[in-house]
Amino acid sequence: MIVLAIDTAGVDCSAALYDSAAEQILSAVTETIGKGHAERLMAVIDAALAAANLSLDAVERVAVVIGPGSFTGIRVGVAAARGLALALGVESVGVTTLETLARGYLADHPGKPVVAAMDAKRNEVYAQAFAADGLPLSEPAALSPEDVSKLMEKLAAAATGSWAEHSPVKGEGGFEGRDRFDIATVARVGAEKPEGAGRPKPLYLRGPDAKPQTGFALQRRS
Repeated sequence: MIVLAIDTAGVDCSAALYDSAAEQILSAVTETIGKGHAERLMAVIDAALAAANLSLDAVERVAVVIGPGSFTGIRVGVAAARGLALALGVESVGVTTLETLARGYLADHPGKPVVAAMDAKRNEVYAQAFAADGLPLSEPAALSPEDVSKLMEKLAAAATGSWAEHSPVKGEGGFEGRDRFDIATVARVGAEKPEGAGRPKPLYLRGPDAKPQTGFALQRRS
């Protein structure tokens, strides 16, 4: 199965082609842009297809990163994945940022549970625990740093992600850094998703930071 994987959930705009039968990444293209994913995504997909020497109609599944992450970026990626899948008549699947971080860590550090922990700002952490085989041990949630530390202690787990890199557990304090999601890992995880899981939808663990201005609404005339 040829899988097209796309990611717009963070600072990167990425696409990759993966041959699940051969277990081979055919191409991967990443642009670190921060913003403007909607304007760049299709060009990045075209570049990945060209690098793999494939046409779009060779794609048999579309995998997309569904969050948690950038509110706007996630919407861009999910809409593109669902649109491409519909046009091609293939299935689209969602891959979370947290399982991507965990799988990437476990590939290099096998044998121990891990907590994927992303800085969510507002003194919160997007976190989820995974067993050494990659299976989830908890649901993704927005937690306090203290609760994440307790979860790690309870499971005797390592941690990965932007919060983990600057975790108070390590005595460094504060939240810094930006999460990036390896598009090759996204492709592999997307290929493993069971059929019939349903169309991907954004995974938001809290509302958007931007709020509508209610104090300047115009009064309607009857």
